[in-house]
Amino acid sequence: MNYEIVHVEEKRVAGIQIRTSNNDPHMSQKIGELWQRFYQDGIYHSIPDKRNDKSIGLYTHYEMDVHGEYDVIVCCEVQEAGDSDAKKSLEETEIQIETIPAGKYAKFIVQGHMQQAVAEFWMQLWSMELDRKFSSDFEEYQSGGDMDNAEIHIYIALN
Repeated sequence: MNYEIVHVEEKRVAGIQIRTSNNDPHMSQKIGELWQRFYQDGIYHSIPDKRNDKSIGLYTHYEMDVHGEYDVIVCCEVQEAGDSDAKKSLEETEIQIETIPAGKYAKFIVQGHMQQAVAEFWMQLWSMELDRKFSSDFEEYQSGGDMDNAEIHIYIALN
């Protein structure tokens, strides 16, 4: 798989999360249900101060490496909330605010059916020899694509 090394600036995101692992037989189902809730329950539309109309699948708080638990946060990038009413309203919901740290990432561009292309990507990634940091990896779903012909930028944190 082709990729480029990029520097990502810190991003502030807001969304909903679960904790899972690659060893969990229900991992794919849980992540799928999280995405479904994000859109069908109106969570995406309820998040104020979005920076753009892209959605993000964030993998963070790794216990260790591909064998440990981690958090999955379905989210979108938001402006710095500061002391605004928007921040206060988020704190009263199940929406989590998280920071994607700045740093060096391997950037992959995946195209195709949204779920299938991403699942195939992760299967291939796990067999690659990358010096992964296991801090925060994320999928950034580009706006305007349809489910069958999506463009997804995937960033893997590197040491």
